[in-house]
Formats: sequence, C-alpha cells, structure tokens
Amino acid sequence: MELIQKTADLSAYLAADEVIDHRHPVVREAAAELAKNAADSYGYARAAYEFVRDTIPHSQDSGDLRVTWRASDVLSLGTGICHAKAHALAALLRAEDIPTALCYQRLTNDDGGGHALHGLVAVRFNGAWHRQDPRGNKPGVDARFSLDGERLAWIPDPASGELDHPYLYAEAHPAVLDALKSAPDRSYLSKTLPSSL
Repeated sequence: MELIQKTADLSAYLAADEVIDHRHPVVREAAAELAKNAADSYGYARAAYEFVRDTIPHSQDSGDLRVTWRASDVLSLGTGICHAKAHALAALLRAEDIPTALCYQRLTNDDGGGHALHGLVAVRFNGAWHRQDPRGNKPGVDARFSLDGERLAWIPDPASGELDHPYLYAEAHPAVLDALKSAPDRSYLSKTLPSSL
C-alpha cells in the first residue's frame, strides 16, 4: 500500500501540539531515559516503540475506563487506547527528531458487529515511511517494530469492509480527537469514536 503524506512539509511531522506534546517534561524525561541506551536513531525508535507497546497497557485489555489522548497524560497515567498510545509514541519519536505520522485502519469490532477506527503511527527512515502499531500484544496479536515489512497488529480484510487509510497525518484527525476529548469514559468512547474517516 502506498502511504500518502497529507502535507508535503516534512517538518509538520516533527511538530508539537496539544496532543503530541513532545516538549512536555514528562515526554522529555521518558525520551531522555530511552535515549541513554540507544546507539542510534533506529535503536531509539525501536526502544520507544517497545516501551509504549509493552509498558503502557491498552485500556480495553486492562479494563481501565479512563480516556487519555494527550501524549504526556498517556505516559504519566500509563493507560490509553490505540489512538492514545499512538500519540505517546509519536511524541517520543518526535522528541528525538524522528518524523512521525499518525495513520488509521478501519477494522471489525472485537464483538464482530460493525467497525472501529484503529490508530497507529508511521516513522520515516531512509526516505520512506514505515507503519508501526504500538497497540500492545495479546493472544492473537503479535506486532513488532520493523523497517523491513510491516509487522502490525492486524491486516485489514477488504471482504469484511476493513481497510487501511493511506493518509499520513501530522496531527490527530479532528473526528478522533473530538471523540477522545469529549468521552467521560472508555465505554462512552466506544459508542462515539468514528468507524471510518
């Protein structure tokens, strides 16, 4: 699948905003700690990915009802759905000047009814974008950091109405962000998060 930048300006994928707040002390501290053991930017990116994937539980898996959306909150509270975890990873990567985009997939709901919008990131290395899914592994999900072929949590099945959205966003999609910001808890969010873009 060809990934398409929503903006040609690569600096947009390094920017900080209210969601990807990579200048926040919590993000800076986590980035500095991860950078200590990284030999290069690739090693740092892999460490940041594994940190978000493995140490911040996906709130649906853990049963946490809190809704986080700002990267610094995801890191300080240690919880989030896929979108929130993608925001945290994007902030950690941008904190070390690694261009990072947000991207989305339309997937079948866990209960088999309808669809849900799944959030992930793409990192830019060697002149190309590489999607990464920090959602968190569980039985049936084995996502890995890879610049040599995608190792995502899920591969969409077009026959089921699933799809990869090809666009790379420099900022959280407004429909996703509105749903995250207005949700008092995760069960409410599951009813209001868009199923597609």
